[in-house]
Amino acid sequence: MIEFAESLVRGTGLGAMYSLIAVGFVIIFRATGVMNFAQPVFMILGTFLSYTLTGAAGLPFAVAALGAVASVAAIAAATERIAMRPMVGRPPFSATLVTVGLFAAGLVVANKLFGPDVITSGDPWGLGSFCLGGTRAETGTVAGLAAPCVGGVTVGYVDIFKVVSAVVIVGALLLWLDRSRYGLAMRATAADQETAMAQGISAGTIFSLSWALAGALAACGGILLGTAPGGVAAAAALVALKALPATIIGGLDSVKGAVVGGLIVGWAEALTKTYQPDLAPWLGANFDVVMPYVLMFAVLLVSPYGLYGTKEVQRV
Repeated sequence: MIEFAESLVRGTGLGAMYSLIAVGFVIIFRATGVMNFAQPVFMILGTFLSYTLTGAAGLPFAVAALGAVASVAAIAAATERIAMRPMVGRPPFSATLVTVGLFAAGLVVANKLFGPDVITSGDPWGLGSFCLGGTRAETGTVAGLAAPCVGGVTVGYVDIFKVVSAVVIVGALLLWLDRSRYGLAMRATAADQETAMAQGISAGTIFSLSWALAGALAACGGILLGTAPGGVAAAAALVALKALPATIIGGLDSVKGAVVGGLIVGWAEALTKTYQPDLAPWLGANFDVVMPYVLMFAVLLVSPYGLYGTKEVQRV
Protein backbone atom coordinates (compact mmCIF):
# COMPACT_ATOMS: atom_id res chain seq x y z
CA MET A 1 0.00 0.00 0.00
CA ILE A 2 2.87 2.38 0.84
CA GLU A 3 4.55 1.56 -2.46
CA PHE A 4 1.27 2.28 -4.27
CA ALA A 5 0.87 5.63 -2.49
CA GLU A 6 4.44 6.68 -3.26
CA SER A 7 3.90 5.79 -6.92
CA LEU A 8 0.79 7.96 -6.99
CA VAL A 9 2.75 10.86 -5.47
CA ARG A 10 5.47 10.56 -8.10
CA GLY A 11 2.84 10.13 -10.82
CA THR A 12 1.02 13.26 -9.71
CA GLY A 13 4.26 15.24 -9.97
CA LEU A 14 4.89 13.85 -13.45
CA GLY A 15 1.28 14.45 -14.44
CA ALA A 16 1.48 18.09 -13.36
CA MET A 17 4.49 18.58 -15.63
CA TYR A 18 2.80 16.82 -18.56
CA SER A 19 -0.36 18.89 -18.02
CA LEU A 20 1.48 22.17 -18.52
CA ILE A 21 2.95 21.00 -21.82
CA ALA A 22 -0.37 19.46 -22.92
CA VAL A 23 -2.22 22.74 -22.28
CA GLY A 24 0.26 24.37 -24.67
CA PHE A 25 -0.67 21.80 -27.33
CA VAL A 26 -4.35 22.61 -26.78
CA ILE A 27 -3.93 26.40 -26.96
CA ILE A 28 -2.16 26.28 -30.33
CA PHE A 29 -4.55 23.66 -31.73
CA ARG A 30 -7.60 25.69 -30.72
CA ALA A 31 -6.20 28.90 -32.21
CA THR A 32 -4.70 27.54 -35.43
CA GLY A 33 -5.89 23.95 -35.91
CA VAL A 34 -2.23 22.83 -35.94
CA MET A 35 -0.55 20.23 -33.73
CA ASN A 36 2.68 21.85 -32.57
CA PHE A 37 5.38 19.18 -32.42
CA ALA A 38 7.95 21.87 -31.58
CA GLN A 39 6.76 21.89 -27.95
CA PRO A 40 9.57 19.54 -26.80
CA VAL A 41 12.15 22.03 -28.08
CA PHE A 42 10.63 24.87 -26.06
CA MET A 43 10.52 22.60 -23.02
CA ILE A 44 14.21 21.68 -23.18
CA LEU A 45 15.15 25.32 -23.83
CA GLY A 46 13.34 26.21 -20.61
CA THR A 47 15.42 23.62 -18.76
CA PHE A 48 18.69 24.86 -20.27
CA LEU A 49 18.05 28.57 -19.78
CA SER A 50 16.90 28.11 -16.19
CA TYR A 51 20.01 26.06 -15.41
CA THR A 52 22.29 28.57 -17.14
CA LEU A 53 20.81 31.60 -15.42
CA THR A 54 21.00 29.85 -12.06
CA GLY A 55 24.53 28.48 -12.48
CA ALA A 56 26.48 30.79 -14.78
CA ALA A 57 24.67 34.02 -13.92
CA GLY A 58 24.19 33.15 -10.25
CA LEU A 59 20.57 34.29 -10.17
CA PRO A 60 18.10 32.97 -7.58
CA PHE A 61 16.04 30.04 -8.84
CA ALA A 62 12.76 32.02 -8.99
CA VAL A 63 14.35 34.88 -10.97
CA ALA A 64 16.09 32.45 -13.32
CA ALA A 65 12.81 30.58 -13.89
CA LEU A 66 10.95 33.78 -14.78
CA GLY A 67 13.76 34.81 -17.12
CA ALA A 68 13.73 31.42 -18.83
CA VAL A 69 9.94 31.48 -19.28
CA ALA A 70 9.99 34.99 -20.76
CA SER A 71 12.86 34.12 -23.10
CA VAL A 72 11.26 30.93 -24.39
CA ALA A 73 7.91 32.73 -24.88
CA ALA A 74 9.72 35.33 -27.04
CA ILE A 75 11.50 32.59 -29.01
CA ALA A 76 8.20 30.77 -29.58
CA ALA A 77 6.48 33.96 -30.80
CA ALA A 78 9.38 34.66 -33.16
CA THR A 79 9.23 31.07 -34.44
CA GLU A 80 5.55 31.49 -35.26
CA ARG A 81 6.22 34.75 -37.08
CA ILE A 82 9.11 33.40 -39.16
CA ALA A 83 8.22 29.77 -39.79
CA MET A 84 4.46 29.45 -39.33
CA ARG A 85 2.96 32.73 -40.54
CA PRO A 86 3.69 31.89 -44.20
CA MET A 87 1.61 28.73 -43.70
CA VAL A 88 -1.59 30.65 -42.91
CA GLY A 89 -4.28 29.53 -45.33
CA ARG A 90 -2.50 26.28 -46.08
CA PRO A 91 -3.94 22.89 -44.98
CA PRO A 92 -3.33 22.23 -41.26
CA PHE A 93 -1.51 19.02 -42.17
CA SER A 94 1.13 21.00 -44.09
CA ALA A 95 1.61 23.40 -41.18
CA THR A 96 1.92 20.46 -38.78
CA LEU A 97 4.71 19.02 -40.92
CA VAL A 98 6.57 22.32 -40.53
CA THR A 99 6.42 21.91 -36.75
CA VAL A 100 7.89 18.41 -37.17
CA GLY A 101 10.78 20.02 -39.05
CA LEU A 102 11.16 22.58 -36.26
CA PHE A 103 11.28 19.72 -33.76
CA ALA A 104 14.09 17.98 -35.67
CA ALA A 105 16.07 21.21 -36.04
CA GLY A 106 15.48 22.09 -32.40
CA LEU A 107 16.91 18.76 -31.24
CA VAL A 108 20.12 19.53 -33.14
CA VAL A 109 20.33 22.92 -31.44
CA ALA A 110 19.60 21.36 -28.03
CA ASN A 111 22.40 18.83 -28.51
CA LYS A 112 24.78 21.67 -29.37
CA LEU A 113 23.75 23.63 -26.27
CA PHE A 114 23.89 20.71 -23.87
CA GLY A 115 26.78 18.82 -25.39
CA PRO A 116 27.49 15.57 -23.55
CA ASP A 117 26.64 17.12 -20.19
CA VAL A 118 23.79 16.15 -17.88
CA ILE A 119 22.44 19.18 -16.05
CA THR A 120 20.08 19.54 -13.13
CA SER A 121 18.64 22.36 -11.10
CA GLY A 122 18.21 19.87 -8.28
CA ASP A 123 15.98 20.61 -5.35
CA PRO A 124 15.76 24.44 -5.54
CA TRP A 125 15.31 24.78 -1.79
CA GLY A 126 17.26 21.78 -0.57
CA LEU A 127 14.25 20.49 1.35
CA GLY A 128 14.44 16.88 0.14
CA SER A 129 11.39 14.95 1.28
CA PHE A 130 9.26 14.30 4.33
CA CYS A 131 7.75 11.19 5.84
CA LEU A 132 3.94 11.21 5.79
CA GLY A 133 2.28 8.97 8.40
CA GLY A 134 5.53 7.44 9.63
CA THR A 135 8.94 8.21 11.09
CA ARG A 136 12.48 8.33 9.80
CA ALA A 137 14.72 5.42 10.65
CA GLU A 138 17.41 6.12 13.20
CA THR A 139 20.20 5.12 10.82
CA GLY A 140 20.97 8.70 9.82
CA THR A 141 21.90 9.40 6.25
CA VAL A 142 23.65 7.18 3.75
CA ALA A 143 25.58 8.72 0.85
CA GLY A 144 23.86 12.05 1.39
CA LEU A 145 20.37 10.56 1.26
CA ALA A 146 17.79 10.94 4.01
CA ALA A 147 17.14 7.97 6.25
CA PRO A 148 14.31 5.75 4.96
CA CYS A 149 10.73 6.42 5.99
CA VAL A 150 9.36 3.66 8.24
CA GLY A 151 5.61 2.98 8.28
CA GLY A 152 4.78 5.99 6.12
CA VAL A 153 4.88 7.47 2.64
CA THR A 154 7.91 9.39 1.39
CA VAL A 155 6.73 12.63 -0.28
CA GLY A 156 9.23 14.78 -2.15
CA TYR A 157 8.93 18.53 -1.84
CA VAL A 158 9.81 18.76 -5.52
CA ASP A 159 6.65 16.78 -6.37
CA ILE A 160 4.60 19.16 -4.23
CA PHE A 161 6.29 22.08 -6.02
CA LYS A 162 5.34 20.60 -9.40
CA VAL A 163 1.69 20.17 -8.45
CA VAL A 164 1.33 23.61 -6.82
CA SER A 165 3.07 25.27 -9.78
CA ALA A 166 0.77 23.55 -12.29
CA VAL A 167 -2.37 24.48 -10.31
CA VAL A 168 -1.33 28.13 -10.03
CA ILE A 169 -0.22 28.47 -13.66
CA VAL A 170 -3.23 26.73 -15.22
CA GLY A 171 -5.62 28.54 -12.85
CA ALA A 172 -4.11 31.91 -13.77
CA LEU A 173 -4.28 31.03 -17.47
CA LEU A 174 -7.96 30.05 -17.28
CA LEU A 175 -8.75 33.26 -15.39
CA TRP A 176 -6.86 35.30 -17.99
CA LEU A 177 -8.65 33.56 -20.88
CA ASP A 178 -12.00 34.22 -19.22
CA ARG A 179 -11.53 37.84 -18.10
CA SER A 180 -8.92 39.60 -20.25
CA ARG A 181 -9.44 41.29 -23.60
CA TYR A 182 -6.87 39.14 -25.37
CA GLY A 183 -8.18 36.04 -23.68
CA LEU A 184 -11.65 36.73 -25.06
CA ALA A 185 -10.11 37.40 -28.48
CA MET A 186 -8.34 34.04 -28.36
CA ARG A 187 -11.57 32.28 -27.45
CA ALA A 188 -13.41 34.07 -30.25
CA THR A 189 -10.73 33.16 -32.79
CA ALA A 190 -10.80 29.54 -31.65
CA ALA A 191 -14.60 29.44 -32.01
CA ASP A 192 -14.80 31.03 -35.48
CA GLN A 193 -11.73 32.62 -37.06
CA GLU A 194 -13.52 34.37 -39.93
CA THR A 195 -16.18 35.90 -37.67
CA ALA A 196 -13.51 37.05 -35.22
CA MET A 197 -11.57 38.76 -38.01
CA ALA A 198 -14.76 40.44 -39.18
CA GLN A 199 -15.08 41.92 -35.69
CA GLY A 200 -11.62 43.48 -35.97
CA ILE A 201 -9.57 40.81 -34.19
CA SER A 202 -6.12 40.31 -35.70
CA ALA A 203 -5.66 36.60 -36.34
CA GLY A 204 -1.90 37.08 -36.72
CA THR A 205 -1.63 38.64 -33.26
CA ILE A 206 -3.66 35.81 -31.76
CA PHE A 207 -1.49 33.20 -33.46
CA SER A 208 1.70 34.80 -32.08
CA LEU A 209 0.14 35.09 -28.64
CA SER A 210 -0.94 31.45 -28.65
CA TRP A 211 2.58 30.34 -29.57
CA ALA A 212 4.09 32.57 -26.89
CA LEU A 213 1.75 31.10 -24.26
CA ALA A 214 2.46 27.55 -25.41
CA GLY A 215 6.20 28.24 -25.31
CA ALA A 216 5.92 29.68 -21.80
CA LEU A 217 3.96 26.63 -20.60
CA ALA A 218 6.49 24.27 -22.18
CA ALA A 219 9.31 26.21 -20.51
CA CYS A 220 7.55 25.82 -17.15
CA GLY A 221 7.40 22.09 -17.78
CA GLY A 222 11.10 22.09 -18.69
CA ILE A 223 12.02 23.95 -15.50
CA LEU A 224 10.09 21.37 -13.47
CA LEU A 225 11.84 18.60 -15.41
CA GLY A 226 15.17 20.18 -14.52
CA THR A 227 14.55 19.49 -10.83
CA ALA A 228 14.78 15.72 -11.47
CA PRO A 229 17.41 14.13 -9.20
CA GLY A 230 19.07 12.21 -12.04
CA GLY A 231 19.67 15.28 -14.19
CA VAL A 232 18.57 16.15 -17.72
CA ALA A 233 20.30 15.66 -21.07
CA ALA A 234 19.31 17.02 -24.48
CA ALA A 235 17.50 13.77 -25.30
CA ALA A 236 15.10 14.55 -22.44
CA ALA A 237 13.26 16.75 -24.94
CA LEU A 238 11.53 13.54 -26.01
CA VAL A 239 9.88 13.46 -22.58
CA ALA A 240 7.57 16.24 -23.78
CA LEU A 241 6.14 13.92 -26.42
CA LYS A 242 4.39 12.09 -23.57
CA ALA A 243 2.24 15.20 -23.30
CA LEU A 244 0.84 14.35 -26.73
CA PRO A 245 -0.99 11.22 -25.48
CA ALA A 246 -2.16 13.31 -22.53
CA THR A 247 -3.59 15.89 -24.94
CA ILE A 248 -5.32 13.29 -27.09
CA ILE A 249 -6.67 11.36 -24.11
CA GLY A 250 -8.19 14.53 -22.65
CA GLY A 251 -9.36 16.00 -25.96
CA LEU A 252 -7.45 18.13 -28.46
CA ASP A 253 -9.46 21.29 -27.77
CA SER A 254 -10.01 21.02 -24.02
CA VAL A 255 -7.79 22.67 -21.40
CA LYS A 256 -9.56 20.67 -18.71
CA GLY A 257 -8.94 17.52 -20.72
CA ALA A 258 -5.23 18.36 -21.01
CA VAL A 259 -4.94 18.59 -17.22
CA VAL A 260 -6.88 15.37 -16.64
CA GLY A 261 -4.99 13.59 -19.43
CA GLY A 262 -1.66 14.72 -17.98
CA LEU A 263 -2.53 13.28 -14.58
CA ILE A 264 -3.74 10.00 -16.10
CA VAL A 265 -0.51 9.63 -18.08
CA GLY A 266 1.61 10.50 -15.04
CA TRP A 267 -0.15 7.96 -12.83
CA ALA A 268 -0.06 5.27 -15.51
CA GLU A 269 3.66 5.78 -16.08
CA ALA A 270 4.56 5.77 -12.38
CA LEU A 271 2.44 2.70 -11.55
CA THR A 272 3.78 0.82 -14.58
CA LYS A 273 7.35 1.58 -13.55
CA THR A 274 6.64 0.26 -10.05
CA TYR A 275 4.67 -2.92 -10.77
CA GLN A 276 5.30 -4.01 -14.37
CA PRO A 277 8.80 -5.51 -13.83
CA ASP A 278 7.32 -7.95 -11.27
CA LEU A 279 3.85 -8.54 -12.71
CA ALA A 280 4.67 -8.64 -16.42
CA PRO A 281 8.44 -8.92 -16.98
CA TRP A 282 7.78 -10.35 -20.45
CA LEU A 283 6.81 -6.83 -21.57
CA GLY A 284 10.48 -5.89 -21.31
CA ALA A 285 12.38 -3.14 -19.56
CA ASN A 286 11.23 0.49 -19.63
CA PHE A 287 7.70 -0.40 -20.68
CA ASP A 288 6.58 2.63 -18.64
CA VAL A 289 7.89 4.78 -21.51
CA VAL A 290 5.46 3.07 -23.90
CA MET A 291 2.50 2.96 -21.51
CA PRO A 292 1.15 6.48 -22.28
CA TYR A 293 0.77 5.55 -25.95
CA VAL A 294 -0.88 2.22 -25.14
CA LEU A 295 -3.32 4.08 -22.91
CA MET A 296 -3.96 6.65 -25.65
CA PHE A 297 -4.80 3.86 -28.10
CA ALA A 298 -7.20 2.26 -25.61
CA VAL A 299 -9.00 5.56 -24.92
CA LEU A 300 -9.36 6.36 -28.62
CA LEU A 301 -11.01 2.99 -29.22
CA VAL A 302 -13.72 3.94 -26.75
CA SER A 303 -13.87 7.72 -27.22
CA PRO A 304 -12.37 8.93 -30.54
CA TYR A 305 -12.52 12.60 -29.45
CA GLY A 306 -10.94 12.02 -26.06
CA LEU A 307 -12.55 12.34 -22.66
CA TYR A 308 -13.50 16.03 -22.98
CA GLY A 309 -12.94 16.79 -26.67
CA THR A 310 -15.67 18.44 -28.74
CA LYS A 311 -17.38 15.94 -31.00
CA GLU A 312 -17.40 16.96 -34.63
CA VAL A 313 -20.88 17.32 -36.08
CA GLN A 314 -21.32 17.04 -39.84
CA ARG A 315 -24.56 18.15 -41.44
CA VAL A 316 -25.51 16.62 -44.75
